[in-house]
Amino acid sequence: MNAPTTAHTPSRQARNLRWLLSNLVDEVPGVRSVAVVSSDGLLLLSSEPGRTAADAGPGGGPDREERGEGENADGAAPRRESGGRPERGPRDAGADLATIVSGLGSLTQGASKLMDAGPVKQTMVAMDEGSLFVMSISDGSLLGVHAAPDCDMSVVAYHMALFVGRAGHVLTPELRTELRTSMELDQ
Repeated sequence: MNAPTTAHTPSRQARNLRWLLSNLVDEVPGVRSVAVVSSDGLLLLSSEPGRTAADAGPGGGPDREERGEGENADGAAPRRESGGRPERGPRDAGADLATIVSGLGSLTQGASKLMDAGPVKQTMVAMDEGSLFVMSISDGSLLGVHAAPDCDMSVVAYHMALFVGRAGHVLTPELRTELRTSMELDQ
């Protein structure tokens, strides 16, 4: 006889945080991928390119059946590069971005201590083929965004600040544990 399986149902806070992260990718032009990293460098949340708010789970926006094929949660077609291809980050962008965000966060925190400059609020790296933004959330957690080189940096930073403001107070130790467990189960 087979043992019954029970699916893990995420808490309301976890669903809301996933929805906010998906919206950050879907709604902000040029954003390729986003990751939330704990203070010890573990990936808590990742929003891969092409995900919609509905992928965040129940209550995460309209179901796919309610939208046209290939539409984002807002009913728009997915963003495209100039060649007509959907915008993409590197493979396994969430895990790679988490590693980069954690390392960059550690480096800038060390620099801040050496310079007696206080806590690091935001870091931005502009590259030929992309941009990287890192912003502190709470208790050492970090929000990392990989964006296209032609993104409007002020718009990306503004939406990151909105996310941090909304997520900071709900990212409790219990929610971080739930998110980390969920990431491990997904692998």
